[in-house]
Amino acid sequence: MWQLNFDFASYPWIIISSVAVYVFMVIAIRIFGKKELAQLSVSDLVFILLISNAVQTAMVGPDTTLYGGLIAAMALFLTNFGFKKLLYKFPGLSKIVQGEAILLIYKGELITENMKRAQITLDEVHEAVREHGVESIKHVDLAVFEVDGNISVLSENYTRKSSKRTKAHRVLRKEV
Repeated sequence: MWQLNFDFASYPWIIISSVAVYVFMVIAIRIFGKKELAQLSVSDLVFILLISNAVQTAMVGPDTTLYGGLIAAMALFLTNFGFKKLLYKFPGLSKIVQGEAILLIYKGELITENMKRAQITLDEVHEAVREHGVESIKHVDLAVFEVDGNISVLSENYTRKSSKRTKAHRVLRKEV
């Protein structure tokens, strides 16, 4: 027969540790770079799965009950909701946490200092340019390393139709 054991004393600890893990993960992702988020490889996916498994015990401790898991999940959802509200309300905090967009190409000219700052290689810039259907960097009006880790490219022959196709292509590529 089923028995439910409630250990209400451990629930505040689950909430505190879940919030602490959330804050740690946000800081770690900020330190290690946003480029990895937009371009998940197989090893990145394995890393994320292992991290989630590693921190699970830190969040719920010995409480592996359904309620412990639900409380940890609710604490994470509420923390994320509150964090998004803070980032929206305080743009300065958003710049600290998410960073700012970085201009990589302007009127066909690479801005190498910004590429170094964003830790973007020339090959990655070429790939983004090709992804957007542009022959060469010389034909790019503007390329920006966005805060989400993607590279946006506007070219001389930019059309709204090609923009939608490229965005859909990026979404499909992320799902694979």
